[in-house]
Amino acid sequence: MAVKEKSVFFCKSCGNESPKWFGKCPACGEWNSCVEEKEERRQKTGDRRQKTEVFPVPVKEIVNAKEQRILLPYEELNRVLGGGLVLGSLVLVGGEPGIGKSTLLLQTALQLPNKKVLYISGEESQTQIKMRADRVGIHNDQCLVLTETDTKEILEHFKNVQPDIVIIDSIQTLTSPYVDATAGTVTQIRETAAEMNKIAKTYQVPVFLIGHITKDGSIAGPKILEHIVDTVLQFEGDRHYGFRILRTIKNRFGSASELGIFEMNSSGLREVTNPSEFLLSQRDEEVSGIAIAATLEGQRPMLIETQALVSTAAYGTPQRSGTGFDIRRMNMLLAVLEKRAGFRLNMKDVFLNIAGGIRSDDPAIDLSVVAAVLSSNADIPIDNRYAFAAEVGLSGEIRAVTRIDARIAEADKLGFEKIFISKYNAKGLDTQRYHIEVVPVATVYDLASELFG
Repeated sequence: MAVKEKSVFFCKSCGNESPKWFGKCPACGEWNSCVEEKEERRQKTGDRRQKTEVFPVPVKEIVNAKEQRILLPYEELNRVLGGGLVLGSLVLVGGEPGIGKSTLLLQTALQLPNKKVLYISGEESQTQIKMRADRVGIHNDQCLVLTETDTKEILEHFKNVQPDIVIIDSIQTLTSPYVDATAGTVTQIRETAAEMNKIAKTYQVPVFLIGHITKDGSIAGPKILEHIVDTVLQFEGDRHYGFRILRTIKNRFGSASELGIFEMNSSGLREVTNPSEFLLSQRDEEVSGIAIAATLEGQRPMLIETQALVSTAAYGTPQRSGTGFDIRRMNMLLAVLEKRAGFRLNMKDVFLNIAGGIRSDDPAIDLSVVAAVLSSNADIPIDNRYAFAAEVGLSGEIRAVTRIDARIAEADKLGFEKIFISKYNAKGLDTQRYHIEVVPVATVYDLASELFG
C-alpha cells in the first residue's frame, strides 16, 4: 500500500488543520497555538468500505427512536448521563490527577455483574489495578483488565472479548499505527478518539474515555476531542475535602447542567444521595456571618452554606476574597449594599466562602451572600433555620429565580422554619402546602429590616 508522508499544522486549542504554519489560528483566533505533526496519508484503496447513499428526508417523516440505556450501579452517575448509559455512546470523563476518575469507573465496572466490561489501561499495570480493586473491596469475574495502548491491538481484543462496556484509561496514552506521531499529541488524540467513536457506533457498545486536564482546568488535547464525543463529564473537587462533584459539560442524550456528588473515603468513592445534609455544618451555637442558600444544580435543588467575614481593613486597601463564588459578583453585591442600602463597607476586608468545597454560579445565592455579609458586619447571627433564594439586582431589588417551588420544598424537607424569596416569586405561589414560612422581600433594605430589625 502506497504511503505518502507530509507535514500538517494543527491548532492546539480548536484542532483546526492547515497545510502551512500560522501564528494566529484562522478558526478560533488563538495566538501561538500551532503545532507541526507528521501525518501519514494512505492512498485510496479497494479495502475501504462502500459509502452508503443517503437522501434528504423531511423532519416530520423521521421516526423517533428511544435510546437504549444501561443502568449503572450509581444513581448519581445515571443522573449526569441523562438517565443511564446510552448504547453506542462515547463518554469523556476529565479531571485533575488523583481526583478519582479511574476509581469511579473501576468501581462502576466491578459492580455490573450482568455486563462484561473491558477495562483498558495505558497508564497502570494489571497489578496496580488489582490493588485498587482490593482497596475498594469489590471483585467481579465479568470485569476484564487489558494493558494496551495500540488501537489496532485494542480492536482485536475487543472483537475477541465482545464486551458490553469499554473503559479507556486514558485517551492521551493511546496510539494509532496509522498516524506517525507520539502519544498525547494533537494528531494522535484526534485519530484515536475517532477510532474509539467508530467502535462505539459500529458495535453499539458504550465507551468511556478518561482524559487529562491542563493547568487551567480544560481537557487536554484539541477542542475537537470534545466535539467528537457524545458526553463530557468533569470530575472535580478540592483534594482537602472528601466531596467530589461530577458535572455534565456536554450531553447529546440529556441535560447539560446536571450534577452528581460523591464522597471519597479510604475504601473508594461513595455516592451522596442527599447532599444538603452533608453541606450544612452542624453547629452547637449560632455564629455571625453564616447564611443558607437554596440553590439549584441542574434539576437538583440543594442547600449550601455561605460564610462571610467582614473586618476593618488592617492596611490601606481593603481585601476582597471569595472561594467557590465569583469574586466579581461579590464586589458587585458589596457595591449595591453601599450605594442602595447605606452600609459602609468600602474600608473593610470581606472574605466569602462556600462551605464544603462547592463552587456554584446560581444567581439565587446572591441573597444568602448579602445576608451573610450583613450578619458578619453587624456581628449578629442569623437563625440557622432560615434559608435564602433570590437574585440581587444593581438597584438593590430582590429579583425572582427559576423553580422556586423546588427550592422551598427542599428547605421544607430539611426542617427549615423560614425561607426568604423575592416578592415577584411569591405571586401565585401556594404557600399553604408547605410547613415552612415563606417571607417575600422586595429590596436589600427590606431584608436587613426583616433580619436585624
